[in-house]
Amino acid sequence: MIMLILRRMAFLLPFSILLVPQAMAAGACGKVTIADMNWSSATLIANVDRFILAKGYGCEAELVPGDTMPTGTSMIEKGEPDIAPELWSNSLKEAIDKGVSEKRLRIAGKSLTDGGEEGFWVPKYMVDKDPSLATIAGIKANAKMFKHPEDPTKSGFYTCPAGWNCQISAGHLFKALNLAGDGFELVDPGSGAGLSGAIAKAFARQEPWFGYYWAPTSVLGKYKMVKVDFGSGVNKQEFLDCTSNADCESPKVTMYPPSQVETVTTESFAKRAPGAFAYLGQRGFKNAQMNELLAWMEDNQADGAVAMAYFLKNYESTWTPWVSTEVAGKVRKALANM
Repeated sequence: MIMLILRRMAFLLPFSILLVPQAMAAGACGKVTIADMNWSSATLIANVDRFILAKGYGCEAELVPGDTMPTGTSMIEKGEPDIAPELWSNSLKEAIDKGVSEKRLRIAGKSLTDGGEEGFWVPKYMVDKDPSLATIAGIKANAKMFKHPEDPTKSGFYTCPAGWNCQISAGHLFKALNLAGDGFELVDPGSGAGLSGAIAKAFARQEPWFGYYWAPTSVLGKYKMVKVDFGSGVNKQEFLDCTSNADCESPKVTMYPPSQVETVTTESFAKRAPGAFAYLGQRGFKNAQMNELLAWMEDNQADGAVAMAYFLKNYESTWTPWVSTEVAGKVRKALANM
């Protein structure tokens, strides 16, 4: 009888050994906190991550309020939250680099694969009629088309609202391009709403418009714009040292370099949940697609949770390559039960 029991134990032992790491792997993700930033693209990504990590990877995922500086600082100093899905890392690059070097943080990948985008823009309907308007030379040659809203005898360039950091770079590039020499004057829209309102008004009337804007935004999702090519390429060092520096006296022409927009996690999360970490490294949005999603959110007054469901149900070809076939199946099943 004893020999029979021992034989059965010997038979079952290899299977029990195999089952232990599988059970550990299934529960390794554990509780995960995700920073829910206070702007539309970030809250959409945070909600997508929460749903996929919870339903696809078995994590106990929850959202916590966040913002760039406090979230980055807390992750470095306190090890929480676990994930910052959309961190504009240029604003705290030194701190993040130090956190990575000290093995407190890990960069998962780019949340916006094109990076944050800035530039001088014109409506696409203008470029469709005259392709030269996609270049600064074409803009200068047709300066009189872009009438100043307060003085039609002058040309108007809509700059970044007063008090915003981008007012510095837009003003320096206005000077470097010598737009004043071609009859342009700066138009301060007064606010972000004023700037987007000027674009909406131009599109409603199909009128010329020329000015500064950025992406991803719902505005560039609703209104198809073309970024004007300065013919200079990007000189990142010039932009950092001079274009974006208020004390710069002699700015040179450069296109805006893309801003780094990354997904950052704590080192402890990356170690304990390598599968979930790998997903974050694969997950990324192009600006054009994010513009569309943000426009949909605005038109439908949708919060991050509603937008997440819309995205996962309608953009399956985008998110399924981010995960395995097994995980995709689990996510689809959870969506069907919503």
